Amino acid sequence: MAMAIRLSEHGGPELLRWEPVEVAAPAANEALLRQSAVGVNFADVYLRTGLYPHALPSGMGSEAAGVVEAVGKKVRGIKPGDRVVYSYPAPGAYAERRVLPAERLLKIPAGVSAEQAAAVMLKGLTSWFLLRETHKVKRGEVLLIQAAAGGVGLILSQWARALGARVIGTVGSDDKAKLARRNGCHQVLIGYDDLPARVRKLNHGQGVDVVYDGVGKDTLFASLDCLRPRGIMVGYGNASGAAPPFSPLELAKRGSLFFTRAASGDYLGDAEARRAGARALFGLIRRRLIRVHIGQRYALAQAAQAQRDLESRRTVGSTVLIP
Repeated sequence: MAMAIRLSEHGGPELLRWEPVEVAAPAANEALLRQSAVGVNFADVYLRTGLYPHALPSGMGSEAAGVVEAVGKKVRGIKPGDRVVYSYPAPGAYAERRVLPAERLLKIPAGVSAEQAAAVMLKGLTSWFLLRETHKVKRGEVLLIQAAAGGVGLILSQWARALGARVIGTVGSDDKAKLARRNGCHQVLIGYDDLPARVRKLNHGQGVDVVYDGVGKDTLFASLDCLRPRGIMVGYGNASGAAPPFSPLELAKRGSLFFTRAASGDYLGDAEARRAGARALFGLIRRRLIRVHIGQRYALAQAAQAQRDLESRRTVGSTVLIP
């Protein structure tokens, strides 16, 4: 048995329950993991509220790091004692111990802590596919990153700067502006009022090449209005709620814009893609081109409070739960 956070009905964070669960022995292609740190993401909130439909009852969370305790007889390349991290779409990471497919586990290299790995895995792999697959960022491009002081925003900004892009970030407060400037942003705008005009003022009267927007409903049209003709809008999250439907003519009248709503499953569905993203991510962390900012730590049993703080935008950087 182990303790875990469980969800039986959709709704508020008070519905998250700290309960004992049975942990089975690993099957032939599985591994048993004793978890050291668990990452918290907005996707966890979306699952809890029902925005991302999922059968209930269920576990919570998609990423964690820990130490392998046992492996099935067909597992190769992973052994007991290895430090590993994973991002896995089936919820259940908010737990002390967990069994999951061994092919989802990625070894944590020396010089990277379990907390860093858990805090950065999903956000880092998301940043990898947004910057290297959804749109391959080139040196000299100008990017706008909405919510640049958030978990993904901080990594996106640092990675984009390392690629040679000029990064404009948006944040909600002076403190978050300071954090964003220390983590990749060349210029930072506080607040979202009159955003397109302020962005163009920073960019010599021109729109930007690409907007990365994880906010959703509150910023959709402002983000589109910040683009140059034939610019690219990449939506990847719903921090303010799901973005509303809109007519393709909205793209045409703003200059033949491109729009995509990127989903991790379409980029990280196979093991080689995850390994490629992890190699790039851990390489940048070890070279100190990306710093992992853990703004908050909570006991695993306090996951409800962690989600409250995330939803109310009281958090900065990444949040981890400690079993």
